[in-house]
Amino acid sequence: MRFTYWGPNITEGDPMYLGIDLGTSEIKIVLMEETGHIVATARRALHLSRPHARWSEQSPDEWWLETLKAIDRLEQTHPAKLKAVRGIGLSGQMHGAVLLDAADRPLRPAILWNDARSDIQCRTLISRAPFLREVTRNAAMPRRKLSAIIWICVP
Repeated sequence: MRFTYWGPNITEGDPMYLGIDLGTSEIKIVLMEETGHIVATARRALHLSRPHARWSEQSPDEWWLETLKAIDRLEQTHPAKLKAVRGIGLSGQMHGAVLLDAADRPLRPAILWNDARSDIQCRTLISRAPFLREVTRNAAMPRRKLSAIIWICVP
């Protein structure tokens, strides 16, 4: 697999745009013209890990690897159009926790939006900080990541 740099100095061909969606089940990539016409798409399945009840995790390294593989697939079928990419749009899963070390490498698998392991930590948070909803305008819930981060720090 190779990764080609698309720089701003490329002038041949019509401008193209790349859309990358990191979903829970797969990476989806679309290569499109400025008009919105879709030239090509590529998809790569993602592994969802559920090592315990109510847990839902994925590998951030897998996200990157599968994204590169999908882009490589587009490069094999549409090399000239891929070189004409002028912009990249990103979308992703709902809230998740990806904790990084000092070198920006993941410390552990990402805790996904549908993970509910931190129910006890969430209840403790609500009891100790009843004002939290008023301040944040969000209810504390196990599927939101504040209680998951507390779970990581104080299991």
